[in-house]
Amino acid sequence: MINAFNEHFRYSPLFIAVIDKGFVCRDINPKWRKYLGLSDTAAIALPVEELFSHENVSSLKNQIREVIHEKSEVCGRTISLKKIDSSIKSTPSGLLSVWRIRQTDDEQMQALLVFTEMADYTQAVNKLNQLQTTHELILNAVGEGIYGVDKNGNTTFVNEAATRILGWRAEDVIGKSLHDIHHHSYPDGSPYPSSECPIYNAFTDGKVHQGDDEFFWRTDGTPVPVEYTSTPIRENGEVRGAVVVYRDITERRKNEQQREAAYLQIKTLKELLERERDYLRDEINITVNFGEIIGESQALKRTLAQIEAVSRTSTSVLILGESGVGKEMVARAIHANSVRAEKPLVKVNCASIPKELFESEFFGHVRGSFTGAHRDRVGRLHLAAGGTLFLDEVGEIPLDLQGKLLRALQEQEFERVGDDKTIKVDVRIVAATNRDLKAEVESGRFRMDLYYRLSIFPIEVPPLRERIQDIGPLAIQFLKNICQEFGREPLSLTRQQLEFLNSYSWPGNIRELKNIIERAVILTTGHRLRLDLAMPGHAQNGKSEPMAPFDQTEKAGFVTDAVFREKEKLNMIAVLRRTNWRISGTDGAAALLGIKPSTLAYRMKIHGVNKSDYL
Repeated sequence: MINAFNEHFRYSPLFIAVIDKGFVCRDINPKWRKYLGLSDTAAIALPVEELFSHENVSSLKNQIREVIHEKSEVCGRTISLKKIDSSIKSTPSGLLSVWRIRQTDDEQMQALLVFTEMADYTQAVNKLNQLQTTHELILNAVGEGIYGVDKNGNTTFVNEAATRILGWRAEDVIGKSLHDIHHHSYPDGSPYPSSECPIYNAFTDGKVHQGDDEFFWRTDGTPVPVEYTSTPIRENGEVRGAVVVYRDITERRKNEQQREAAYLQIKTLKELLERERDYLRDEINITVNFGEIIGESQALKRTLAQIEAVSRTSTSVLILGESGVGKEMVARAIHANSVRAEKPLVKVNCASIPKELFESEFFGHVRGSFTGAHRDRVGRLHLAAGGTLFLDEVGEIPLDLQGKLLRALQEQEFERVGDDKTIKVDVRIVAATNRDLKAEVESGRFRMDLYYRLSIFPIEVPPLRERIQDIGPLAIQFLKNICQEFGREPLSLTRQQLEFLNSYSWPGNIRELKNIIERAVILTTGHRLRLDLAMPGHAQNGKSEPMAPFDQTEKAGFVTDAVFREKEKLNMIAVLRRTNWRISGTDGAAALLGIKPSTLAYRMKIHGVNKSDYL
């Protein structure tokens, strides 16, 4: 025991002794020997009364007895050593701890006494307190919030910044689960399990975890966006907990959102400027539908010859034809084959522009020129400079505004609304309408001088019923493109379906053909195109194939073009008589036929149907 004792306690700064059950000291370390004035090698057999002051001995013996008999232990008892020199004013006092020990050479149980002098203890405590105070001052001076957590996730430390940011005081959180207090759920209220918490992961996987897209919760129940780092704490190679350092990034998020909003605003303004600069600029060969005029009929060839002839000039062109015949496609073809092809083709749908905005749309305006003019606007006439201006539905321009447009087209100059500066432009005009502009001029609804300015070179686009040879190629091309667009396996038209398409009157022309093909593809579930479900009349008659558009008494199953025209004319007269020759309106002839009033007026002109002839 002596060798072991010397090995472990020879250089200890504490007072250490071994007491047997008779309360006799059998061994003592050099620190205590020096105090007693004993040599390092002298045998020891000192009663316990020789070690401690008289007033402490009686109760100490009882405690030592209980320790030896495994009933208790003594930790930190205040006690004084025995005074051995009368010159000493006061005996050393301090803290005594007692533990039960067993000798190595026998079974005798003894007690180990460890005495810490109060002066040394106080000095150590003061030093520890000083270090703790210094560390707390440093941590509280940091602007970021700092939490300490043990390996169970319970809070061990909170600095002042953490309290300032979230409102949780030290007494609110120390010893409690940090995650449950301020990281328990997402901002939308959904639960955030602690098993998924990166902070807790730091002391389970021993890695540093960072986050900048999460929220901590304040005491008032509001979320705070934070950026944090969770660093594991190790002791003897074992993770004991983690230190969490975080900062409130509310202002940073706000600044980022403001920058993003400013960027989006700049981007929007940029797009608007680009849109104004290149308003509706289109490449003529984007897709087959818009890039090629499909067909081999004589009627179409005549139109194509007119397009080829006029494209190379700067002459104004007036495109006439029913709704859906492809007037815009003709305009694009004229532009694409002209010397202006590299310049913009700007389209204006005259029917869609409110009367009060007509001047602004055509000529542009300056900021503040009228209510709502918050910025300068480039007019479409200006956008088309060097290129082509396509005036679709030109017959819809209000009469009182036609004069201003005429002047701009004749003089090739204009002023923006609210501006006195004249802008000169070089623009080619291509107009289109399904109205009978001559009849409009005669009725006083369209200016004669504007009509002659636009109709220098008129091109009449034939309706689809006059292009029977083109129906099949158009339908096949539409079917191919629509299947590709929908991601479907290619479908095909049967000969019987093609014959039926050729026999239909197509009041909606090419637009109607495309719509029916698209509808048929949508309704098809197998490999056979369900054209029968898509054709007009299916929903009413409930048959598997659409009703034939002609009298089924025709034995041949078809009629000649002359017979067809005559049937169409008779049908038109019949419906006009039924409505007392009222063309427009809810119960007008156009509504009953399912077409626009302008289309009906155009067909009446084609067939020479006049009210006066049938009264």
